Amino acid sequence: LPSMQSSGSKPCSCPSFKLREVASMYFTMIAVFLVILVVALQGSAPRGTDFPYKVPLDPQGLLELSWNVSYPEQAVYFQLFIKDLRFGLLFGMSDRGEFENADLAVLWSDGHNSYFGDAWSDAKGQLHMDSQQDYQLLGARRAPEGLYLLFRRVFSTCDPKDYLIEDGTVHLIYGILEKPVHSLQAINISAIHRGLQRVQLLKPNITIPELPSDMKTMEITAPNIVIPSQETTYWCYMAELPDNFPKHHIIMYEPVVTAGNEALVHHMEVFQCAAEFDSFPHYNGPCDSKMKPDRLNYCRHVLAAWAMGAQAFYYPKEAGLAFGGPGSSRYLRLEIHYHNPLVFKGRHDSSGIRLYFTATLRRYDAGIMELGLVYTPVMAIPPGEDAFILTGYCTDKCTQLALPAAGIRIFASQLHTHLAGRKVVTVLSRDGKERQVVNADGHYSPHFQEIRMLKEVVAVFPGDELITTCTYNTKDRSRATVGGFGILEEMCVNYVHYYPQTQLELCKSAVDPGYLHRYFNLVNRFNDEEVCTCPQVSVPQQFFSVPWNTFNRDVLKSLYSFAPISMHCNKSSAVRFPGEWEKQPLPTITKRLQEPVPRCQPTPGPATPVPLNLGELRRD
Repeated sequence: LPSMQSSGSKPCSCPSFKLREVASMYFTMIAVFLVILVVALQGSAPRGTDFPYKVPLDPQGLLELSWNVSYPEQAVYFQLFIKDLRFGLLFGMSDRGEFENADLAVLWSDGHNSYFGDAWSDAKGQLHMDSQQDYQLLGARRAPEGLYLLFRRVFSTCDPKDYLIEDGTVHLIYGILEKPVHSLQAINISAIHRGLQRVQLLKPNITIPELPSDMKTMEITAPNIVIPSQETTYWCYMAELPDNFPKHHIIMYEPVVTAGNEALVHHMEVFQCAAEFDSFPHYNGPCDSKMKPDRLNYCRHVLAAWAMGAQAFYYPKEAGLAFGGPGSSRYLRLEIHYHNPLVFKGRHDSSGIRLYFTATLRRYDAGIMELGLVYTPVMAIPPGEDAFILTGYCTDKCTQLALPAAGIRIFASQLHTHLAGRKVVTVLSRDGKERQVVNADGHYSPHFQEIRMLKEVVAVFPGDELITTCTYNTKDRSRATVGGFGILEEMCVNYVHYYPQTQLELCKSAVDPGYLHRYFNLVNRFNDEEVCTCPQVSVPQQFFSVPWNTFNRDVLKSLYSFAPISMHCNKSSAVRFPGEWEKQPLPTITKRLQEPVPRCQPTPGPATPVPLNLGELRRD
């Protein structure tokens, strides 16, 4: 059972020399100021409240990042803790975690003198000092436990070499310098210990609701398991609610991570099982094991989801997520993703999620609705694609029928694709005009999925449309990727969390199968190779036999952009709302949202590194 319970030269009268002299004095003063700042920081430990968000960067826990976000300043404040400083480190951001074309803050030392600077790497991985120093050093402090490095970076700069910090996933990269280097350009990034970590840097500035006095807690945790000595493990554990557990509202949840395993526990989810089954078998083992009972596949209703770097999740004061009571399964499945790249052995773990719930029900039950594409092979991505787009629709016809007149309020969202997913966005459209982005991630990673609280609640009314678009990369694949449940198949989903709960649980689409059949016939007519369109040949097999020339790719893209759709406007019982849902026209969008123009904040300064007084640095 889960346990029940947060210079100098000769004088000269020429004006240009005076200018150089003034400049020299200015930069000398800056350097002196920084040294004073470093010294001033020697005796004061950074307060934890100054940096509320924290994540380990490396699997050994030698590097830890803490940060805070200032929306008025449009800036992120970083604190890097280095447990065992050798001869410096690299920290920065790139599109998908590459060390090429990256935006970097670099601390390096020749063993005697240390320097900090803003740098960038080219397509070959060669480092260059940035002409504009946008990583602003605020201080450094040595402490018995290690070195603290504090610096600041605005979201958007006017520097084309800089990464634009925006909503969604950010791929952070790091590298540790274990040998002295005499210049920035001497750093060979391919020869250093390095890695990446994914986080949501721009956390929403949410007001935490007051919690009720009768609040109770329940921990759904792994029972002291031994983490397998392999890089990736998904571990499943079945838990039960007490007998006759009445209806409650979950109003908050937070992670419970075993001390010492913070760098290994990548993400966790708690699922509730389907109420149609009276019982579920006990299980405690790898989720991909042949020993795992098939019935566990019916435990898919998400109650809580956490990923590394996330904090506690709070429901809005008006709503809670119902669990317990009639029509609610007693059975829960905990799933933990362990990322163990150093293949530690014998590491015990009892991590999980702590639910906070109340018997004093809030005004509304919160609901979870699936948006995007139906899990079907009719939606496919050709091989070798860099950015192939698929779109799923929740149409005005469905929302008109299924939503209450006062509408619903979306307050959180979890985006989901499989391995080829690169971007996901859901947009709210009303009267043919795009009105608002519900959630977007331009650097989406299938390896980093969490329920994210939205910066502002999104109101959806009857007749509105919710359009979810996913971008995929199949450069490493030799045959088509079809939609489906398999990890090498694809999905395009946005699980939106909203209130009040309605009967509408799934509002998704797929291309009309008849139009896809016409596509296969067309491919047959214009290609020498024959694609069998016999009824007994499955849609995946037909896609696998398509010769993927430019024509066939372009026609498929065109098909998905104009062909009618099959709408799934479903109740929780997987039964569609009454109405005609086949061969529905695609929503017409007459006005698109304008791409936001970044507010550039250039940081004046010389392209020179800042000296740091860190003393002598030596090898162990």
